[in-house]
Amino acid sequence: MSRNSPPRFDDAFAAQFAELLSWRRDVRRFRRDALPEGLVERLLAQAELSPSVGHSQPWRWVRVSDEAQREAARASFRRCNADALDDYEGERARLYASLKLEGMREAPEQIAVFCDHATARGHGLGRRTMPETLDYSVVAAITQFWLAARVAGVGVGWVSILEPEAVCEALGTPPEWKLIAWLCVGWPEEESDVPELVRAGWEKGR
Repeated sequence: MSRNSPPRFDDAFAAQFAELLSWRRDVRRFRRDALPEGLVERLLAQAELSPSVGHSQPWRWVRVSDEAQREAARASFRRCNADALDDYEGERARLYASLKLEGMREAPEQIAVFCDHATARGHGLGRRTMPETLDYSVVAAITQFWLAARVAGVGVGWVSILEPEAVCEALGTPPEWKLIAWLCVGWPEEESDVPELVRAGWEKGR
């Protein structure tokens, strides 16, 4: 098939794709087993096929393996999580305290994802009036990484209860880089097509 001839996706593929979307869940419970060598690189290569405004490709993936850097991020989570708990009262506070909202101690792979706001790639095309499309481009790439990981049986969890400044300081990133996500990546300890927050009843009641 010519590179200029688009593939045709049959009904069986369409059904599998719909199933893939259903099983793409935020994972917080990981086995500690290491992922096969080269798998993360392959998933990142697939993620970078994602569209970006003006073909700017502003994503910057930082694989964090240093334990001191990981602990700095975990400490930030603990501070933010405690502050968040203070915002709730009664049963809602009890339920929040019972939730597992990250897998930062267990996940064998952890990736901090940044948007490079100083990138010259793309020459500013398409983002003069909506500069936030740089950030959106990174989010799109993260989504593509998530789906590629799911195809490989790998779980991904997005940790957002963090202080961006603390993470940037711990990793020593350039000031032009904005933290978009901290991803925990690894084999899921359990799997379900129902989001964990739904199973925990977070949306029930007041």
